[in-house]
Amino acid sequence: MNTSEQWTHLYDAGTSGSPVLLLLHGTGGTEHDLLPLAERLAPGAGYLSPRGPVQEQGMNRWFRRFGEGQFDVDDVVRRAGELADFISWAQEHYSLTDRKIIAVGFSNGANIALATVLLHPRVLTDVVAFSGMYPLGERSADGDLADTAVALFNGETDAMAPLDSVARLKSVLDNAGSDVHQTLREGGHGVHPSEVDGAAAWINSRTAYTISQPPTP
Repeated sequence: MNTSEQWTHLYDAGTSGSPVLLLLHGTGGTEHDLLPLAERLAPGAGYLSPRGPVQEQGMNRWFRRFGEGQFDVDDVVRRAGELADFISWAQEHYSLTDRKIIAVGFSNGANIALATVLLHPRVLTDVVAFSGMYPLGERSADGDLADTAVALFNGETDAMAPLDSVARLKSVLDNAGSDVHQTLREGGHGVHPSEVDGAAAWINSRTAYTISQPPTP
């Protein structure tokens, strides 16, 4: 049994032809946290929801840190590689090679999704990042991201994801050729209802999957 197969996760195939949302919770969360959000973002879509493998004072995380906003970048790189391996394993195990996988991450989950698309763009191409920031510290990401698309949703007064780091993130993505959609709103850390609506529209634009609407009476 390999490490990916041992990774605690939830999976639901969803509707045929729908995307599969890779749900990545924030610090202290579990694989169950983002399930209600998934239904709001893409009703009927499949989901793949792993649990963060790192423990910090009893809280699940995706990578180690030295303090608030001080990431252990070596561990970020390592864990992004592990997540990329998990995605590849899931594509084969669940027969997902013909379905688009879109990562949806909040906070720490957004950061590991961003690290993975920056470092492994052949494995993960689409990311929705709520309250994320640049995850690689002083390191640059020099890969070709021309086949990737990233939607960034951030609060202007978010002390946990400062705007200077968000600006650097967008610059790195832009310079590497990624298709970047950015929305800044008033307020701090979290997921605002307007961002959910914006992310749902973005996901729909990235897939051939459309939600069927009941006929108008």
